[in-house]
Amino acid sequence: MKIWGKVFGFAIGFMFGRIFGAILGLWLGHLYDKKRAELSGIIGKGSNRQTLFFNTTFAVMGHVAKASGHVTETDIRIASALMDQLQLSGQARRDAQSAFNQGKASDFDLNACLKSFRLLSMGRKDLVQMFLEIQIQTALSDGELDAKEHAILLLVAKELGYSRLQLDELLKRWQAEYNFHRSGGQQQTSIADAYSVLGLTEADSDQQVKRAYRKLMNEHHPDKLVAKGLPAEMMELAKKKAQDIQAAYDRVKQDRGMR
Repeated sequence: MKIWGKVFGFAIGFMFGRIFGAILGLWLGHLYDKKRAELSGIIGKGSNRQTLFFNTTFAVMGHVAKASGHVTETDIRIASALMDQLQLSGQARRDAQSAFNQGKASDFDLNACLKSFRLLSMGRKDLVQMFLEIQIQTALSDGELDAKEHAILLLVAKELGYSRLQLDELLKRWQAEYNFHRSGGQQQTSIADAYSVLGLTEADSDQQVKRAYRKLMNEHHPDKLVAKGLPAEMMELAKKKAQDIQAAYDRVKQDRGMR
């Protein structure tokens, strides 16, 4: 039973408002304890940043999948494909499936889940962005994004401190990556998509291209992300992201004749 919210709420309330303040503080503390209890099912006992990242990823994924009104076979296949890509098996796969199911439940509290994740990830912007990019990637894995899915992604982005403009930029970059993969390799990839992966245009200078490349590689460095809280099981996603950035940069360099 979680009681510390009530204890602190009562004490602080009494200090500032005596009996009335204590009662108000006790009630607010009760709400806090209740919310923590609800989140414990998603975060898990003895949770750390990696556990929270892992469970929140699949819970929010389940919620996004439910956005259209019901979870389709395609949604389940996409989630399973990500689990396969991460080579999840045994307890790790069961944990991912459990979190996904909690996220698609009608009483899932998306805001509370995201606030908890953001609080524990405070000061680790690269980690938070990686989380948002995973949600974008899974939402667009079928090549489509309906209005309800976009609305939830916007809510997720806002709760994590991203504006609509920043979300749209990330969506544009991932769409370019999607095209990048479909094209079958660097030589077949359009130069426009290569620039979009880097968040650039052909009008940018060589120096801007180099700066953007270094920044993106630093943000998506697998070892750094794991040190900040990315689950080891998800390192493969960071590696793939870094490979896409490198391939796009190589394509732009080739087109410009850069060294």
